[in-house]
Amino acid sequence: MTDFFNAPKIVYQGPHSQDPLSFRHYNANEMILGKPMKEWLKFSVCFWHTLVGGGGSDPFGDKTLQRPWEEEEEEDDAALLDPLALAKRRIDVLFEFLTKLGVEYYTFHDIDVAPTGNSLEEFQHNLAMIGDYLLEKQQQTGVQLLWGTQNLFTNPRYMNGAMTNPDVHVFCYAAAQIQTMMDLIHKLKGSHHVFWGGREGYQTLLNTDLKKECDHMAAMYRMAVAYKQKKGYTAKFLLEPKPREPTKHQYDYDAQTAMAFLHEYGLSEHFQLNIEPNHTTLAGHSSEHDIAMASAYNMLGSIDCNTGDPILGWDVDLFPMNVQETAAIMGVVIRQGGLSGGLNFDAKVRRESVDPIDLFYAHIGSMDCYALGLRKAAAMHEQGVLRQMLQQRYLTWSEDMGQKIEDGEATLEECAEYAKKKGEPALISGRQELYEVIRNQNLYPTN
Repeated sequence: MTDFFNAPKIVYQGPHSQDPLSFRHYNANEMILGKPMKEWLKFSVCFWHTLVGGGGSDPFGDKTLQRPWEEEEEEDDAALLDPLALAKRRIDVLFEFLTKLGVEYYTFHDIDVAPTGNSLEEFQHNLAMIGDYLLEKQQQTGVQLLWGTQNLFTNPRYMNGAMTNPDVHVFCYAAAQIQTMMDLIHKLKGSHHVFWGGREGYQTLLNTDLKKECDHMAAMYRMAVAYKQKKGYTAKFLLEPKPREPTKHQYDYDAQTAMAFLHEYGLSEHFQLNIEPNHTTLAGHSSEHDIAMASAYNMLGSIDCNTGDPILGWDVDLFPMNVQETAAIMGVVIRQGGLSGGLNFDAKVRRESVDPIDLFYAHIGSMDCYALGLRKAAAMHEQGVLRQMLQQRYLTWSEDMGQKIEDGEATLEECAEYAKKKGEPALISGRQELYEVIRNQNLYPTN
């Protein structure tokens, strides 16, 4: 086992612990609503922000993060000059981090874990070799792959999109990456495969045939479905919405847009959604909106464990530290009985948090925040007051005309006659403030 972090094995010490390298609320095997906490909170650590990423760089500044595993050691210079050796070292570091943190899942893009080389064939060869190493580490530690995905947005070849590129050559190159990742995810026994359209959108309609581009994106998804069925693969497909950045307009803008796209092209039965709260914020919604929308239509498969900043207005990938937010999200998860996927830390430490130990503080704090949110959401679920109030608010839909409309048996004429008979509707309070008071009583009890 490597030792790149000056950190112990992180354990649960209870809510009164003052040790920042301990869990105060996340107790993995504690039973919550009939399931261990770790089943409600299937945390995973992402490879890109944790081990690769931008090193703390942003549009206005260079790298700041101190990462000793990226530095050459004099006695081992030759090995570190080999990109595959460096890739394996990063994997060693990740699995050390996962083991000490007690997280049982990880995620990655293809280019995160393997050198791209000078050709598609070389990249595929590198991925195959790295796949063997990842499988070996999984078997040694018991850590599992939650999901993998292909990076179809970083390389200059994808500057005009991948699945929606006007050049069929680029489209086919993207198809090769998808096929390779499907094979690798199956080899690693990953439970899910995420598709994210990083540049599947447009900057201007002057040079864009948007219907053709959407048709081509759907064609790629259909080919992926066909290949999955042909090979007998079992990883579930997830589509991740994002409204903008880097393109001016993305075709998978938010949960509703993504679900409409899947429905239009007959793909709904083959996909669920992976919702990132930061992306939801960019779309102008609350952090839990897309999660609730996807869940309402049985399309919520997994969640990226991060949050946005509406003041900055760009994809900042903050670690979630707001209990009101995590309680709202876990309330949705509880109502649907859990996630087939998990809660992936698609989050990065700030460029000012330069020390490796800051990775532990960030993940521990967010795991505790979600654990506390789960506890609060579970308590509200068991109490049932908000649920009863909600049912009462929609009570007329379970009576007479309301039920007839919901059953699809009413006519427009009948509705008009009902309105005449009943006269002017009464004004019935939505009682938003009361709902908020009851929520806060549960979030912030006085004893």
